[in-house]
Amino acid sequence: MKLQPYLQVDDTPFSVSSAHIERGRGKPWRSGRNGVGLNELDYGDVVYRFQDCGRLEEVTLQARVVTLGNVAVPFEALAGFIRAQDPEAFARAGFLVSPAFGLAFDPAEPFWVTALARHCIPEWKAL
Repeated sequence: MKLQPYLQVDDTPFSVSSAHIERGRGKPWRSGRNGVGLNELDYGDVVYRFQDCGRLEEVTLQARVVTLGNVAVPFEALAGFIRAQDPEAFARAGFLVSPAFGLAFDPAEPFWVTALARHCIPEWKAL
């Protein structure tokens, strides 16, 4: 995963629409509303979650390595890296959430990492 926090995940900007995703990737193998009220497009290797208004909230994918700028962090070292580099990091519902890097992940569930839109951080804090 190449992450530009709050801006882009790999080649996908947070400004993208669900229609654009479907045009580029085709029909997802599963789609629908999840338990927290977001609309999911699940392609198996990546899940895009949108608000009803069409705003992209989260992108979840398997990431053996997360690249942040010019630093590549293996998943196994990600929790330690986040705790050392982000003093605002916090744990919620089994996830480690990093406001500085705009991501959330469960250290016990390799290799899934979720990139977050900036406005998602208060929602995670409120859990």
